[in-house]
Amino acid sequence: MARRGKSIGQTFRRGDPGYESARAEALWNQRLPDRFPDLIVQANDVYDVVAAVRMATAQGLRMGVKSGGHSWAGNHIRNGGLLLDVSRLDELQIDKSRMRATAGPGRAGHELGTLLARERLFFPGGHCRGVAIGGYLLQGGYGWHSRVLGPACMSVLGLDVVTAAGELVHASPQENPDLYWAARGAGPGFFGVVTRFHLQLYQRPRVIGFAAQTFSIDHLEDVARWLHKIGPEVPGGIELQMLMSRHTPGVRGPGMTVVAPIFADSLGEAWRLASFFTKGPLKRLASRRIPFIPSGLGMMYRGVTTHYPDGHRYAVDNMWTGASIDELLPGLHRIAETLPPAPSHMLWMNWAPPPERPDMAYSMEDDIYLALYAVWKDARDDAQFVDWPVERMREMQHLATGCQLADENLGQRPLKFVTDPHLARLDQVRAAYDPEGRFHSWMGRP
Repeated sequence: MARRGKSIGQTFRRGDPGYESARAEALWNQRLPDRFPDLIVQANDVYDVVAAVRMATAQGLRMGVKSGGHSWAGNHIRNGGLLLDVSRLDELQIDKSRMRATAGPGRAGHELGTLLARERLFFPGGHCRGVAIGGYLLQGGYGWHSRVLGPACMSVLGLDVVTAAGELVHASPQENPDLYWAARGAGPGFFGVVTRFHLQLYQRPRVIGFAAQTFSIDHLEDVARWLHKIGPEVPGGIELQMLMSRHTPGVRGPGMTVVAPIFADSLGEAWRLASFFTKGPLKRLASRRIPFIPSGLGMMYRGVTTHYPDGHRYAVDNMWTGASIDELLPGLHRIAETLPPAPSHMLWMNWAPPPERPDMAYSMEDDIYLALYAVWKDARDDAQFVDWPVERMREMQHLATGCQLADENLGQRPLKFVTDPHLARLDQVRAAYDPEGRFHSWMGRP
């Protein structure tokens, strides 16, 4: 279906003027890996994508795909082959009457949320500004209100995909269902180029806000024990999280912020949801208490951004766990003792998934999510901070059930990211759609 002409988008070969800028543009993390594709193609539309994939196939080039570039590890940037940048495919169409939308992989989730809000609609977009929906949806999609709506990939009704053969196909429960199954959870190991997502939309919660409390690190054990105990009781409309940092508002020295984003249909419901937290046993230990504040997503995005600033270098690792608090505490204390300067931090999230999900590649989650983010500015500090997340996660690896692809570090520390049966099925579907291995698999795996 390639249009007439030979253009495949803006193209940069290694050594060309503009190549290094295009390579740097492919990753939001300023810690750009020493990996160099032979060719970078910045596609402008689906025709460019088809042409680029067919060219790669004809020339025997392996491919990586970039939508927003927020992969911490830069899984899409490899040595040799072709890097296909689809960030410019950001079209968006909203059909309010059908509660549907179509969106290109380069559309930022926060932009999607803003445009939907004007129609009083909602989609569980990512927590950070700038994250494009392409990689976010493929890896699962842990976003706002996901404890009720599920990972955002559950709201993907279909996808338009350019296969390794250079064919544009539609994947849904009715068409190419195995490709649709794989796309919902394969993440950076997906073996195709998504050019459009077909999304289920929802009514926007009438009230969106948060409550928060801050604590000195001296109360780590009290806070962690309470979070662990309360996990199964946290209402679905609350995303209960704890961030540990050396800079915590209202605290001298290292501390913790426990924050509860709340999604409700009325102010009364929001206050009821928040009551278990604002009236809980930790209240007397808190250095600062913020009762429920209706804020909208704008203020919450601004709060998140303070922990994930632009123009910084990042090293990240994570784990899912269902371990007991007594098993977890030694590792948590070790994290606190070695925590790098802010904005580096640890995230604890009470997740508590339901016993069953729809049948899709996404299949790895547990009661608690722990993630470590080393964040620094100067490349001269790389040696000091780059290994902190993976070292701490290795020390706790015996307590992990797996990892989340959003914060993967599989190149340094391979870990289970889907169940074994689902990984075997992914390999079977890959063999059918990409028999020559044209698309890169996950790092740490051939």
